[in-house]
Amino acid sequence: METIGRDLREMQRVPLAASHVAAMRAHGALATYAAGAFIVQPGDPVERFVYVEDGEIEVVNAWSGERHLASTLGPTQFMGEISFLNGGTWSMAMRAVRDTRVLEVPRPAMLRLMSEIPEMSDIIITVFAARRRRQLDTRDGTLVLIGEDDDRAVRRIAEFASRNRLPYASCAAGSDEARRVATSCAISPDRPAVIFGRHLVIADPTPDKVARLLGVNYDLADEEPFDVLIVGGGPAGVAAAVYAGAEGLSALVVEDTAIGGQAGTSSRIENYMGFPTGISGADLVWRGEIQAMKFGTRFLMPRRVVKLDRQDDGRFCASFDDGHRLLAGAVVVATGVQYRRLPIEGLAEFEGAGVYYAATESEARYCRNAEAIIIGGGNSAGQAAMFLSRAAKHVRVLVRGGSLASSMSSYLSSRLEADPAISIEYNAEITALHGTDKLEAVTIQNHADKANRTLPTCALFVMVGAAPNTAWLSGLVQLDPNGFVLTGAAVGADSPYATSQPGIFAVGDVRDGSVKRVASAVGEGSVVISKVWGYLNGR
Repeated sequence: METIGRDLREMQRVPLAASHVAAMRAHGALATYAAGAFIVQPGDPVERFVYVEDGEIEVVNAWSGERHLASTLGPTQFMGEISFLNGGTWSMAMRAVRDTRVLEVPRPAMLRLMSEIPEMSDIIITVFAARRRRQLDTRDGTLVLIGEDDDRAVRRIAEFASRNRLPYASCAAGSDEARRVATSCAISPDRPAVIFGRHLVIADPTPDKVARLLGVNYDLADEEPFDVLIVGGGPAGVAAAVYAGAEGLSALVVEDTAIGGQAGTSSRIENYMGFPTGISGADLVWRGEIQAMKFGTRFLMPRRVVKLDRQDDGRFCASFDDGHRLLAGAVVVATGVQYRRLPIEGLAEFEGAGVYYAATESEARYCRNAEAIIIGGGNSAGQAAMFLSRAAKHVRVLVRGGSLASSMSSYLSSRLEADPAISIEYNAEITALHGTDKLEAVTIQNHADKANRTLPTCALFVMVGAAPNTAWLSGLVQLDPNGFVLTGAAVGADSPYATSQPGIFAVGDVRDGSVKRVASAVGEGSVVISKVWGYLNGR
């Protein structure tokens, strides 16, 4: 299956050219670090690009203080990670092994050079992506979670980090690894904890706190202006972000959960053109996110837009859930849809403790060698079943109707039916959940004979229905009776993506009449920017 930055051995096989280094010299300055001096620490802002001219730099283990990786950086190589593109923070400590001379280029100047010299940009981004891929594959990061399997709050951090491609390490409470980490922080290794760096234990951990430490959530200047605000970081929103940046528009993507949206929870997409062996939804959208950041688009998460107002000058004022506001000349609504909560008693109490709305590596760990149950008959449910069958002892798919023909792609339904680890039950639904602190069993009812039976399970995946995320738009644009945004001819607009409010556009699943497919969402997000450009120029 396709991934980005998969082969770490390809890192810096092609060095920066002499002309690239000369361009950096014109904007940077030389700096010298004595042997043993730390150049960056975890949590430091990534505010400069560091090119090694002479000496040696090593990655340092934050807890032991010893060399963390076997390889080091030497002359013609450079420091940096993918967070450089979005202005995030360093995730690893780096130290000079011996007296080291480096060329440091301020981030804004370096981004400008990368936009002007595509060959240099290609080399740097390939290396950055490979480094992040290594961290993800080896579960290596300065963010460490203790007791992920035991604590709902810690599990929520794991899900947030995993879905957003943020590196972290995880260890079981009471394990030897937990003891090593906990000793440096003077905490008990037997209790769940979220730790960043060497000493920072995050009290009452939330995705927002972790995101701020990692630099993916940050405060903007109040009423900071942008050409376009893109609300939603799924395929449609990220595609719009790529094209907005490429067209030179100042753009900001705001996402309240995870870049990738629902598509980011798909473990394997096989019908997206260009990836014959398939690609995960998270990897597909991550590629787009990196592309967009290369062009200067900024991303902000987890942050929710709760209100949108039109000002007297024609611009829009967006208010966030934390009270901050920003201004935008145009708005692209790409908030997509979310799975509906089923009317089952106790469902909310088990969310994150047996009830899930995504099937990624993080959730798959919780149903290893056990029975997993999926509610839904669409492609997302089918992809989840195929993915979970590699970890679970058995996967049971419950479908309310009598067939998958109208809701699931033929290739996918055929695979489900042929897999001995998967069973499909038609005309079935769950009527009750059982358990104390976590889900332990469910009651399933058959519509035909109304018979009930109770099955033990530790993981229930709800992937049914689609509720649009448009409450924050109520009263500003016209919605259909189900809450989807009306566009195009339905509101008398000359663009299929224009809403009833000039300057607000809608793309992807949130738009009434859209085709609920990743490819169409990407297409709409790509095309809409030409309409945004025309609107802004018309103003």
